[in-house]
Amino acid sequence: MPQFTSIDEVLSELEKIISDAEKSGDRVGYFAALYHKVTSAVKNGIQKGDFEDGLRMARLDILFANRYIQAVNQWKTGDKQLTESWKIAFDGTKKSSLLVLQHLLLGINAHINLDLGIAAVEAISGQQIDNIHIDFAAINVLIGSLTYAVINALNRISPFLSLMGLHSNRTNSILIQFSVGNARDGAWCFAEDLCKKNGEVYVNAIKDRDREISKLARALTVTSGLLRFTLWLVHLFEWKDASKITAQLFGYKKTFLKADMVR
Repeated sequence: MPQFTSIDEVLSELEKIISDAEKSGDRVGYFAALYHKVTSAVKNGIQKGDFEDGLRMARLDILFANRYIQAVNQWKTGDKQLTESWKIAFDGTKKSSLLVLQHLLLGINAHINLDLGIAAVEAISGQQIDNIHIDFAAINVLIGSLTYAVINALNRISPFLSLMGLHSNRTNSILIQFSVGNARDGAWCFAEDLCKKNGEVYVNAIKDRDREISKLARALTVTSGLLRFTLWLVHLFEWKDASKITAQLFGYKKTFLKADMVR
C-alpha cells in the first residue's frame, strides 16, 4: 500500500476508513474516529508552533499513522505480515460482546505499546533517540488525552460505564488497570532499546515486543467473577448500532488535557 507523506493525506485516509465503517457498520471505525482527532490536534499544534521541532513532529506523526493505516489494510486483505497485536484488535471488532471501551483499548494497546516506539526510531533516522524525547512526550500527551476523550464520548454511548470503576480496587483485570500513561512510558523504553539494534536483531526485537503486547491484548478481553457480571450489565445498556457509535465518536469535540492530568 502507498505510504502517506503528509498529515493531510493521513487525515483523508482516516476519514475514508471512518466513512466506510459508518456505511458498513464495521467497528473498526471506533478507534479510527478517535485517532483522527489526535492527528488533527497534532496538525494544529504544529501550525501553532507548540512543538520543539515541527517538521520532526510531523515526520513522527506520519510514520506513526502509516503503521496504523497499513495494519488496517493488512487485516482487510489477510496479509500474514500483520502484527499479532493488531490482529487481535481487528479480530475483536467482529465480537459484539465486547464493550466499545474494550475495542478502543485494544487499538490503543497495539498503537502505543508497539507502533509508537518503532515510529520514534524511524523518525530520528540514525540520530540519538534523546533528540526526539521532547516531541515524543508531546505526542504522547495528545495520545494520553484519548483516555479522557473515550470516557466523555462514551457518556452517551455507554451510560453505565462508570460501574466498571466499582471494582478498580478489587481486581487485577487489565481492563481496569490499563494505563495509557504506563503505555507511553513503556513505548519510550522500547524505543530506547530498539534504536540500539539493526538488521535481523532489530526485526526480532519488534517480533518479541509484538508477542509481549499481544498478551496484553488478549487480557483486555478477559474478565471473571463480579467484573464479568458488571461488564454484562454495562453492555446491556450500551448502544448496539456500530454506525451510530462511530459517528458519535467521530463527532465528539474533545478537550486535550495537560500531561499531569492524563497519567
